[in-house]
Amino acid sequence: MDTLFLLLKSRFSWVAMLLAAWCSTAAAHPHVFVTAAATVNFEQGVLASITHVWSFDEFYTASALEGMPKNKDGAYGREELAELAKVNIDGLKEFGYFTFTTLGKSELKVVDPKPGDYWLEHKDGVLSLHFTLPFEKPAKIDAQEFALAIYDPSFFIAFELAAKDPVKLNTGAPANCKIEVGVPKPDSDAKKLGEAFFEQLGGSSSINKSILVHCAP
Repeated sequence: MDTLFLLLKSRFSWVAMLLAAWCSTAAAHPHVFVTAAATVNFEQGVLASITHVWSFDEFYTASALEGMPKNKDGAYGREELAELAKVNIDGLKEFGYFTFTTLGKSELKVVDPKPGDYWLEHKDGVLSLHFTLPFEKPAKIDAQEFALAIYDPSFFIAFELAAKDPVKLNTGAPANCKIEVGVPKPDSDAKKLGEAFFEQLGGSSSINKSILVHCAP
């Protein structure tokens, strides 16, 4: 089987609807567009998890919902979308959920979301995936810088941060913490870690923006 097809099948299981386009165009062109927002969650002053909300483009939304039954209210509820949500999460595991995090100069690994911590929502004609990724080892920020980047180096999926409130801190965040969103420096640790990960998969890296959290001492 064509390796491009295998790659396509593993990416959120977006198979038949994109196969023709994928085979006829270069891999450098995005085939799915996602608007991303994130919440950095603290628990008792310690970094605990990242909550993502990814809103998909209208083309993917329409294709994903084709033939799917609605509930008694004529809508697509969480129950109707539960199987698709699981398929999406299972497909994301292989790619580390396209989530790259560092604390200081060290990688801060995320682990799989717990059951009940992910779901799909259909609202205003848009399908959005909500999911929370706990950190493998919760950590204190102290004087270190926390960096988060959300991207697909192969550019199959084009991520764009939401225009309004692209990232927030939860209510448990220390009062001295603030957020900065910008283009990562070429020699930043977040960028280097992301490139190293995707080089193992034969991909290339391109981060548009990174999210930084500083907590003043």
